[in-house]
Amino acid sequence: MNTPTINETTINQLVGRIEVLEAEADIRRIQARYMMLCDTPCPVYPPVTDKERIELVLDLYTEDAVWEGVGEYYTDQFGKAEGKDAIRAHFNRFWKEDQDPKLILNAHYLTSEQIFVEGDTAEGTWIHMQPWLFADGTALLRSSRLFNAFRKENGKWLITRTRTENVFISDLPTNFAESYPTQAVLFK
Repeated sequence: MNTPTINETTINQLVGRIEVLEAEADIRRIQARYMMLCDTPCPVYPPVTDKERIELVLDLYTEDAVWEGVGEYYTDQFGKAEGKDAIRAHFNRFWKEDQDPKLILNAHYLTSEQIFVEGDTAEGTWIHMQPWLFADGTALLRSSRLFNAFRKENGKWLITRTRTENVFISDLPTNFAESYPTQAVLFK
């Protein structure tokens, strides 16, 4: 009986396919971690301050990364932040101590994922929805398209671009959520 042999070309093709699958999984985890860190209350344990949360977000980015809002609604609302210092400033404006009314609930739901890996770079697209509830009871639902880029640096995938475009924003009924946590404890 002849035993089939695997040649070097076949092995290299299989290794390449495995590398793409591992890259997609790493990118999926990075994008999900980013969204989780942007949730309110922030579901990391032990609990972190907003300043600590921002640094955890920035750990997901390259030094030369860009974060930008584009399109009719988001260009003016979010603008473009280039480099970690500018991205930090962007998030510091978002999570202000004196935010009024204070955001008390925000959760990101990702869908329609597509990830395209080319060696040590990749791009991904998603659509996300997020309900918002503020301390005064006002609430809204946002949906955005994401077109993000990633690069592998020193064996680790990082975000090089976050690009977001509004799909819609809609008011939700006042105090739409009957129950919600004031602090996340799932990962305790």
